Amino acid sequence: MFNKILIANRGEIACRVIKTAKTMGISTVAIFSEQDRMALHVALADEAVCIGPAPASESYLNTDNIVTAAKQTCSDAVHPGYGFLSEKPEFAAAIAQAGISFIGPSEDAISAMGDKIRSKKIAQDAGVSTVPGYLGVVEGITDAIKKAEDIGYPLMIKASAGGGGKGMRIAYNSAELSEGFQLAANEALVSFGDDRIFLEKYIEKPRHIEIQILGDKYGNVIHLGERECSIQRRHQKIIEEAPSAFLDPDTRNEMGAQAVSLAKAVEYSSAGTVEFIVDEKSNFYFLEMNTRLQVEHPVTEFVTGIDLVEQMIRIASGE
Repeated sequence: MFNKILIANRGEIACRVIKTAKTMGISTVAIFSEQDRMALHVALADEAVCIGPAPASESYLNTDNIVTAAKQTCSDAVHPGYGFLSEKPEFAAAIAQAGISFIGPSEDAISAMGDKIRSKKIAQDAGVSTVPGYLGVVEGITDAIKKAEDIGYPLMIKASAGGGGKGMRIAYNSAELSEGFQLAANEALVSFGDDRIFLEKYIEKPRHIEIQILGDKYGNVIHLGERECSIQRRHQKIIEEAPSAFLDPDTRNEMGAQAVSLAKAVEYSSAGTVEFIVDEKSNFYFLEMNTRLQVEHPVTEFVTGIDLVEQMIRIASGE
């Protein structure tokens, strides 16, 4: 087991990781920008290191500074939390190259699931139900209109590198597709530096249900049931409920099995979440996979009694 963990994050999630580490008898290192010197996570940790000025690009997003802090404090492992660098394969790789354990999935798994086009192709190959659509990159508006004729309206225009509702539009006809395609591409370029767009059938009145999974380094993967997050505003989740009142046992079991299959397909280790949309007839389709601990993880912890942060640490240490 690790002796010391550096938390490459701030605020609530840093405090959350520190809490579990303390119960496990593991020392913690906080990182902070100059502006966050008096922050709670800094006070709670056993050690704290300033990694740069206030702008996140110069501190919490600065991989070199974080790796240096981990080395200077002789940290055995780094927990990325959520947000910031948590789903950047380059960060996981840099931590591993420094000879430090990354408390999360491998660089390859993060990369595979971080690209929505690639992840859907992997899901299809793993026998996971996916939304009907075109899983290649759409080359401009003319190509989009042609592809739309095969898929049928309404359509969802989505950025391959998107998330949080950015780079996403709904189109009910070719005029809306023309307008929405360019808007989605522009938004994706600004938000993610990647303007690749794909198209899929828009599922009307959907339920949004996510399966919590855990995988170790030996090929074992389990799921811990679902969280329903259908109540949203601007594609941001407002209420999480577990278990879902909508799912019947057979659908729940099949969704869990498919989530496990997808995780095994990318040799996933650590905590992760496989998200699905479910239509009114209980047909479900893979949406995306979050290769990190999610903000809403305490909902599953309350229902199961399992400390997900503790499991992440144990898995990363080789259990």
